[in-house]
Amino acid sequence: MKMNNAIGSALLAGVLGLSGVTVIPNLIIPSEVQAQSLSSQEKITKISGVKGKPESAKLLREYYKEDLSPIGIQPGGAGMVVNLYSKKDNTTASLCTTYDVVVAIKKGKIAKFAAAEVK
Repeated sequence: MKMNNAIGSALLAGVLGLSGVTVIPNLIIPSEVQAQSLSSQEKITKISGVKGKPESAKLLREYYKEDLSPIGIQPGGAGMVVNLYSKKDNTTASLCTTYDVVVAIKKGKIAKFAAAEVK
């Protein structure tokens, strides 16, 4: 009986796949859609929570996809950091390129963070 269910599921998936219908067993909202629904303060809070960790840069790229422009560099992190500005959210993040982690993030256009914030 279980084998018939497996074969039936495979056949159904094949037929639906050929017809152009997509079957989604568990509806999972892509992270891009979730990122779009967050306010700029929520994005800052989430990135600040993992600041200094590898996932912080991943979140930065996810939340501000194609919306970051470099506006300055300064000493900090493990050498130099790049300050990236999101015009859409009016937010600046400082990214340590050596370790690919966010070391600071704030609302507003900030060309240079205080040294204590980017260490």
